[in-house]
Amino acid sequence: MHSALQRGWGATRHFRPVLGVTVVLFVVLAITQSGFATWTNMQNMLTAISVLWVVSLGMTFVVLTAGADLSVGAIAALTGILFAKLIDAGLSGWPALAVTLLFGLAIGFLINGPLIGRLGLSFFVVTLASMIAFTGVVNLWSGTESFIVESSVPAALGIDTYAGLPAPIWIMIGTLVVAIYVQQWTFFGRHVYAVGGSLTAARLSGIRTSWTIMGVYGVTALCATLGSIISIGRIGVAAPTVDVNLPLQAIAAVLLGGTSLSGGTGGVGGTAIGVLFIGVLQNGLSIAGVQSFWQQVVTGLILVLAVLIDQVGLRPRTIRAKLGAGG
Repeated sequence: MHSALQRGWGATRHFRPVLGVTVVLFVVLAITQSGFATWTNMQNMLTAISVLWVVSLGMTFVVLTAGADLSVGAIAALTGILFAKLIDAGLSGWPALAVTLLFGLAIGFLINGPLIGRLGLSFFVVTLASMIAFTGVVNLWSGTESFIVESSVPAALGIDTYAGLPAPIWIMIGTLVVAIYVQQWTFFGRHVYAVGGSLTAARLSGIRTSWTIMGVYGVTALCATLGSIISIGRIGVAAPTVDVNLPLQAIAAVLLGGTSLSGGTGGVGGTAIGVLFIGVLQNGLSIAGVQSFWQQVVTGLILVLAVLIDQVGLRPRTIRAKLGAGG
């Protein structure tokens, strides 16, 4: 029992700093802002960060392989329009959802994944190019118009309530449980850590690294697609607008949660805490009456802080690695 507790505590070392800051920030806001620590506001806050939560969990797997996906905002817009078109063509809600999710998975697995995993191209160049290309496609396909989605499925995922909680909160819980399971107890999860730790060593150990990399970009695109459907459910329309901040916020949440840009360390548990920190901060600023433009400034500073924390944490590991090699 004691050893199990020690292992559990040890697993939190990557995100203890952001967890502590989040708790302190929550307490300060609860004391200073009367409308913050209410049940209604907590539900609103969690619902507001549900899309970022889902996308960030997917992004974690990519960052664990020492990559990042800048195209998730464009993928979300593209798959949202696809879902609206399928509904408009007469396909019922749940089959349309299944087709849309599979399409999103295929985008990451068959486009971004092979270019990075098989051809060895830079993830930055590939996903930036994908973002630009998908943005063009979604605008051409939609005619830059938004579509009202006549289906109950997005509402079931975006605004309906189950057992007293909005559907997005249940989705947040479900996706976290699935992500932890995949990360900790599947061959895929172990391969992700191996690839991020050392691509060469992973290849020499027999891991099909290209398939693992294709897989993580498929997972991230799938999460972006699910986030798109949740968003449609919340606002009632599918819009061709690409949220360029979504990938940056997701990467910031992943880094704040202790996952390193160099790959191989961290996990989805820390990412969840990172998203909560962003949500608490943004919600607190909003209740305090801070203008949205200043909130964007703060979000940018958070991204810089996240990278700084990652680099500071990377130095001791680099020094230890050099000392080990020297010994």
